[in-house]
Amino acid sequence: MFNNQPSQDNTEIVGTLASILGLLAIFLYFTGWIYRWAYFGYFQLELTQLSFPFRSFFFVPIQVFVGNGSAFTKTILALFLVATTIKITLWFVEPLTVAFILPLSEPLNGVSRRRKWQTVKYFLRKYAKTFHQCSVSKFVRESATLIPVSLRKDLIIVIWLLIVLFWLARSQGWDDARRDAINETSTLPVFTYIFPKDKLVLGRDLDDIFTNPSLKNSRFIGDLSLFEYIRGFEDNDPTLKEPRIWRLLLENNDIIYCFFGLDKNADKKQVPAVLAIKTYNQGQVMILAPSIPK
Repeated sequence: MFNNQPSQDNTEIVGTLASILGLLAIFLYFTGWIYRWAYFGYFQLELTQLSFPFRSFFFVPIQVFVGNGSAFTKTILALFLVATTIKITLWFVEPLTVAFILPLSEPLNGVSRRRKWQTVKYFLRKYAKTFHQCSVSKFVRESATLIPVSLRKDLIIVIWLLIVLFWLARSQGWDDARRDAINETSTLPVFTYIFPKDKLVLGRDLDDIFTNPSLKNSRFIGDLSLFEYIRGFEDNDPTLKEPRIWRLLLENNDIIYCFFGLDKNADKKQVPAVLAIKTYNQGQVMILAPSIPK
């Protein structure tokens, strides 16, 4: 007879490795998506309306985990906290599962387990008897038998990891967006866009930057103060007390998203107004802002 044990072991190893890689890919994509959702959400942009290569989301987590010293420190702290939380959750959930699922007439497995959770059973017993007699209890017991103990533990671990990854990605995305919104710390490029005359209601004439373009035949919907907030300030002026520097946020789907950065002393709740210009159909401009500028 041939020994199939080595072949079975190799199959199990490959299967385990494939499961780990698949789970890792899900975690990386989830982290990358949440980071970009938080980053562009700061600038009032909806990620679902933007187009990014699918593979790019797998590289974004590098910025989340080790992008800078602060991100690396938060990652180490989060790993420690999630490991502790998972251990506590598993420790807490196991006795509750036993107390509610097993009939009260059946003893817990092992004397040591009874002694270990004696206090917990004391507080749960008066509620468990009523729960055990109702139809909901029967449904819970039958459902629990379909989920192996190891799988329940895996679900708890995955849920906590997703929660921590969400927190890390959202926090880092918001911090990086705030950094790029400030002129003194921004990593975004300085922006200049040149277009034919009389194509946009915003912008300065190269031969006469002090004259506002004509608004004849132009219409608007929304808040006019947003337009007035930007009109007349389309040029860079780093000599001001609060320097005005236009930066390119993103070019996506033939739309240019740009804004002029905030001063380092700007309130933390202040968000720059973003100008969206459709390059394929010049003349259409959209201004995005969290609130009406004062």
